[in-house]
Formats: sequence, structure tokens, C-alpha cells
Amino acid sequence: MRNNLGLLLTKRAFLNPDREAYVDSHSDVRLTYGDLNARSNRLANAFRDAGVAPGERVGLLVMNSAEFMESFFALAKIGAVVVPLNWRLVADELEFILKDSGTRRLIYGDEFLDTVAELHARGDKTDIEQWLQVAGPEETAYFAERYETFRDAGSNAEPEATGSDDDMLYIMYTSGTTGLPKGVVHTHASSIWGILTIAATVDYQDGDRYLAALPMFHVGALTPLAVNVYKGATSVVMRAFDPNLAWQLIEREQINTGLMVPAMLNFMLQAGGHERVDYSPVRWIMTGAAPVPVALTRRYADLGIGILQVYGLTESCGPACVMDSENALARPESTGKAFFHTEVQVVREDGTPCQPGEPGEVVVRGAHIMREYWNRPDATAETLKNGWLHTGDVAVMDEAGFVAIQDRIKDMIISGGENVYPAEIEGVLSGHPQIVEAGVIGLPSEKWGESPLAIVVRKDESLTAAEVLDYCRGKLAGYKQPKAVEFVDEIPRNPSGKILKRVLREQFPGPAGV
Repeated sequence: MRNNLGLLLTKRAFLNPDREAYVDSHSDVRLTYGDLNARSNRLANAFRDAGVAPGERVGLLVMNSAEFMESFFALAKIGAVVVPLNWRLVADELEFILKDSGTRRLIYGDEFLDTVAELHARGDKTDIEQWLQVAGPEETAYFAERYETFRDAGSNAEPEATGSDDDMLYIMYTSGTTGLPKGVVHTHASSIWGILTIAATVDYQDGDRYLAALPMFHVGALTPLAVNVYKGATSVVMRAFDPNLAWQLIEREQINTGLMVPAMLNFMLQAGGHERVDYSPVRWIMTGAAPVPVALTRRYADLGIGILQVYGLTESCGPACVMDSENALARPESTGKAFFHTEVQVVREDGTPCQPGEPGEVVVRGAHIMREYWNRPDATAETLKNGWLHTGDVAVMDEAGFVAIQDRIKDMIISGGENVYPAEIEGVLSGHPQIVEAGVIGLPSEKWGESPLAIVVRKDESLTAAEVLDYCRGKLAGYKQPKAVEFVDEIPRNPSGKILKRVLREQFPGPAGV
């Protein structure tokens, strides 16, 4: 069997064709592994008939759905490259990603027709030649083909697999410290090793039913869904997160496992749905993308639900460290130990390992590390050194190998599980004619983990906070927009001109009001 990720679905459908593979909580579509593989095959053959060549990029601007999952595996089978698109982004942001990646075909949901129509109207600002609309009962745009019709014209036959090992599988864009997103390139090999790494570390059991609540354009959703195929688990997928629905699905679908960011887990407790349902089948829920409050872990422990804290990155295909539920309460400051098939060190600036308890940068090594940043050789060289992925996070490691994250070298804010880089917001604010300069920091938020705060030097006092916030709307995705504004006379900077974020955090300690 070739190391082509799409063939994992082929093999699972061969072994367990009648096992339930996918449950859509929005539409109640239920697919067996045989069904899902057949749909994926039809799409793969339709794309091959349409001339899609190995290495060609295909964008997915689709909410959590069977269409997203079948597209991912279909494109993998024929060696095409998936470009998952964050549907929270505005047209300008999507335009950059599509152009930078050289994406020529776009599958999009009808929810995003207005944004896609705007992209289409921009002509050659993107390279899109084929527009496929997941329309359901809706009419397609005049410039688009109906996805369902296109897919179902393809043969059910298993396509000859193209692409494997070090061939590109997907390019997943993350925000960059310079304000421009970077495309993380994962191959068939790195993705399969990401799957093996999680499967070897976390307690998956035959017949498990997994609640998928994160958007599939995130590595934290995409890799676990592939793990489910590898392990033969059932993916119960939420189109969009709703805390009350999550509890209902846990009872109705007999959920055993899942993954959510801490903000989601907090919303579920606030909703109080657990008081009305039987959640006893749940063994564990993985969580990550933001620090996990000790109180949150304890409250779930009181419910008999283990919280597995995960530390990972898009660049590592997800896994780096994981804290098992047994040690979660005993070591509340820690994010756990390195996953199976993974090495983690804490190192000094010169690359030498730190002593236990000595702060340094977290570096990760394993076969699941990205190949490169797309078209960014300088950024790749800065991040991948001697086989190690340099994370930009500061941590300490104890004698037993438990890692405790202390800070972030890369000035990143994590809001509701989304990575937000202040430089991007600062770039937008600098375009306001009444703003002299601006700095952005993250404030602790009970609701979101962190919320962006804009600290602004204005030309005159007539500029209001409401006007600043209104200026940002439409220029940034909603989760990136500052939630509050503070006015100051001067932004503190070091001799080289860099903003002293530490001073700003001392001046505005929070917590955020939102």
C-alpha cells in the first residue's frame, strides 16, 4: 500500500464498508465508510476527467460537511494539493492566499457566495479557473458549476493513486508575524506520521464515536478526522459549534471522544446542558490552542470526563506535547510530555539543551513536521534548523520531561482558539488617517482566552474608540478585530524601534471586558 493519505479511506472502506463513518449534525446525513469512499472516488475521477494534474492546488471554502471531508480524501488520492480556507476571512485576505498558493479551482459553500462573487469580480487577481458551488437546493452563481452535479458525473471506481511520501498534500495558511499569512506545506508522509503519532499516544478504541467541533480548515480538526479514518472511528461533525447542541449530540450519538478549544469547553459548562443529558460514554476530550485553566480541568474531572491538554502547531501537523488526564490536576502548569514518535527539547539561543527548570525555546522534531513554508525560503530557514522545528514558544522542562509553556517569543494572541498576530492588526490601524501609531496586545479574557486590545496614539482627541473599531470592520476577520481601544500619548519602543509589548502589558494588565 502506497503512502498516499487518500488510500487510508480506501482501506477502511474495504475493511469496514458498513461501519458508520460520518454523521452530519446539521443535515443528519449519515455515511458508511463504503458510502464516503464511493463519493470520494466519484469526485476524484471527476477532477481527473476535468484535467486536474498532480500538484495542482484546489481551494476548499466550505463549512464542516461531508463535502469537505470527501473532497480532502478525493484530492489526496489523485495527488492534487488541498488549500483549506478559513471562512472567517474577508475577501482581501482570501485573495492573497489564493494568489500566493496558485490555486486554480475553488470549491465553496453557498453561504460564502457574496464573498466568492466579489473574488470572481476581481478577475486576474486570483488564478481561479473553475468555481464549484456546494449549493444543495440553491441555484448556483452564473459563473459556477454545481458541485453535486460535477461530483456525481465521476465513476465510483477506485482511481489510480497519484502522489505519496514527500509529495505535497495540503497548504494550510497561518497568520504571520509580518502581517502576511504563511502557507504551511504538509506532505502525504508528514500527515500520515501525524496520524500515527496521535493514534499511538491517545486512547482510541474500536468503535469510538468522536465529536468534531473545530472548523475543518484547522489542523486541529483535519488531522484528528484523518485519525478517525485510520482507526475506524465515527466522526460526528458539527457544522458550527453550539454548546447546547454539543451536549445533545453527546447523549444522542453516544460520544466517547472529541476535541475542543478551552473556550468551547467553558461555553458548554456555562450552558449547563450536562445537567439534562447522559454524558457517561465520554472518556476524554482533547483541548488545546490556548492555555487550559486549572478550574476548567477540575470541573470536567468532577463530571468524570478526562481533559487531555495538547500543545501543538500547524507546522507539526498538530501533535507536539500532550498531558494525560491522570497528571492534569497534579501538574496544572504543564502541557505534558512529547507525543509518541515526537522529540521535544527546550533549548538556549545557541541551540544547546537547557537544564531542567531553565527557560528556553521549545523545539520539536519528528516525521510529522512540515516540509516548508510555501514560497518562503527565508521563513523556512528561520523555523527549520538541523531537523528541528523552532516554535517561538518559551518553556521550561522538568526532570521527568513535562513541558510548561511560559510565554511566546512570537508575539501571538490566541483568541477562541484562533491565532492572531498583532502586526496584522497594527498594519490595518496604521492606515487610519487620524492614527499616529498603534500597538496591539492580548488581554486575558474569561470568554475567549485572550482578546486583542488596540493601544493608539491619535492626532487629535476627536477620534473615538468606536470610530477605531468601526474602521477595522471589513478589513480584518471578526476574530482578529480589536475588542477595545485605549489612547496613549506615546507607544514605548526599544532603541531599535520595536514596540515594548511587555511595558504595554504592565500598563494595561486587563482582564478584558469581552
